[in-house]
Amino acid sequence: MTKKQKRMLTRIIMTFVLFAVLMVCEHTGRLESVPSQVVLFAIYLIPYLIIGYDIIYKAARNISHGQIFDENFLMMVATFGALGVKEYSEAVAVMLFYQVGELFQSYAVGKSRQSISDMMDICPEYANVEEEGKLLQVDPDDVEIGTVIVIKPGERIPLDGVVVEGESMIDTAALTGESVPRKAKTGDEVISGCVNGSGTLKVQTTKDFDDSTVAKILELVENASSKKAKVENFITRFAKYYTPVVTVGAVLLAVLPPLILGGGWGEWIQRACIFLVISCPCALVISVPLGFFGGIGAASKIGVLVKGSNYLEAVAEMSTIVFDKTGTLTKGEFKVTEVLPESGMSREELLEIAAYGEGYSNHPIANSIREAYAVALSMERVTDAEEVAGHGIHCLVDGREVYLGNAKLMAAKNISYTENNSVGTVVYVACDGKFAGTIVISDRIKVGAKEAISDMKKVGVKKCVMLTGDREEAAAAVAEELGLDEYHAELLPADKVTQVERLLNAQAEKERLAFVGDGINDAPVLTRADIGIAMGSMGSDAAIEAADVVLMDDDVRKIAAVVRISRKTLRIVKQNIVFALGIKALVLILGAFGMANMWEAVFADVGVSVIAILNSMRTLKEK
Repeated sequence: MTKKQKRMLTRIIMTFVLFAVLMVCEHTGRLESVPSQVVLFAIYLIPYLIIGYDIIYKAARNISHGQIFDENFLMMVATFGALGVKEYSEAVAVMLFYQVGELFQSYAVGKSRQSISDMMDICPEYANVEEEGKLLQVDPDDVEIGTVIVIKPGERIPLDGVVVEGESMIDTAALTGESVPRKAKTGDEVISGCVNGSGTLKVQTTKDFDDSTVAKILELVENASSKKAKVENFITRFAKYYTPVVTVGAVLLAVLPPLILGGGWGEWIQRACIFLVISCPCALVISVPLGFFGGIGAASKIGVLVKGSNYLEAVAEMSTIVFDKTGTLTKGEFKVTEVLPESGMSREELLEIAAYGEGYSNHPIANSIREAYAVALSMERVTDAEEVAGHGIHCLVDGREVYLGNAKLMAAKNISYTENNSVGTVVYVACDGKFAGTIVISDRIKVGAKEAISDMKKVGVKKCVMLTGDREEAAAAVAEELGLDEYHAELLPADKVTQVERLLNAQAEKERLAFVGDGINDAPVLTRADIGIAMGSMGSDAAIEAADVVLMDDDVRKIAAVVRISRKTLRIVKQNIVFALGIKALVLILGAFGMANMWEAVFADVGVSVIAILNSMRTLKEK
């Protein structure tokens, strides 16, 4: 509990004690001996001011700024009216219970903020830089790219970088929601915001602080509350017109009946005050944004950052989800899965020729072949290496002419070969004009990808689609294994946008389409989709920037969890709206006809607010 909340609790207790004493005195007849109404008014004014001085101050300040119609104004006018018709105990009670509701609301908001504010604690305070054998603590903002920083056990990693010395376990829970630490050793990338375990690490920074993972996350969190859902915008507009209307209604209720029917001013003023207390829109104005905030908080607990409640609302309406293949449904880690030498050549010899042929290439396919060969290369054995655009590589290995590439290359060089239809990337190898064999490189499906698609179906997503630039055969195999509804292969980045446009046009008005990707070439599609979902751990900065939802640990299984959270949030918000408006409408009618007293008015305001806030807090309980 904050200091402000503790002070409010003290005021509530003081007021409650004084109010209880006065109520006892009133019911035992002891207040009848008070010499005048002025003295009785002064007695009740003490607890009234203790509990309500800040409400009166806020109302007066807002009026001076031209902001007249808010809940402070309604409370002030209603309680002043009650004091004016000598209902002193009711005036104190209304203010007391209103402040109880405000305290409860403050605590609830703090609770729902906690999961998000925990993420704000990831901001590192310093970085250790070694100078002349001593460690100096400097501001992370002052560290230049390429600087080697030292991260001691238990310290938070201040900047993104690559480990150049040391080995340790990294706690990523604050960013990814993943409870199991990850191992970091020399050559591994580490991201800012994580906590170093028991080993000391030396890390060479690769980004400025402003471009680091932690800085981007903090910026996204800070901006999340500014993007409101349609329901929130409706409530804001509703309250803007609703409060003036009920205030005018209360004035008319106090003035017209006595003028038309004659006499009874006190009774009608009291009814008008009851009308004002009932009409206070606290339950709606607080519980609706609180519900969305709780939903965003629940998502952040599992390592998913939703950039605004409007995106949470869109996820609840998602009917189609489109996945990029590489790095999203598959690992993006290419491995040699088949080595098929022709007669007269061994498996090792075929791999050796291919590894040297790919020796100068940085392509993932080349890397996977060299990794499979697993022997240090003596590149002086390779001469005249050249890349044949769109076909493959031509070079001399130990003076022997080698071709490595696709079927087009074999056909262009009139080399007879055995066609291979295996799933993956097929590399044909020819040596001295003769076909030497085939090497197949495959990208492996991510752990949990099949489960993620199954979960999507369970939460009611109608269509799961995959887009890829890979070969038709490889795409078909992945789509079949994962149980996808539709796939499109051999696409350029622009083709992906075209496919998303087609799917968007096929949707019903209230349906939404999400795209999940991780690469820089996915940014245009992420922006075009109704909801862009990016991989935050290994994804590119451009993809994260363009996305609306970020999976901090790249686990696509969490998308279904976010759909459940968003739908539960929308359901709770709508429950609050119907409940609050229904109760208020009923008690307003009863109050206007003199069938509801001030205590029922207090329930219609504070009671409804507390129940709605409790309901909103259920959004935080999603596992």
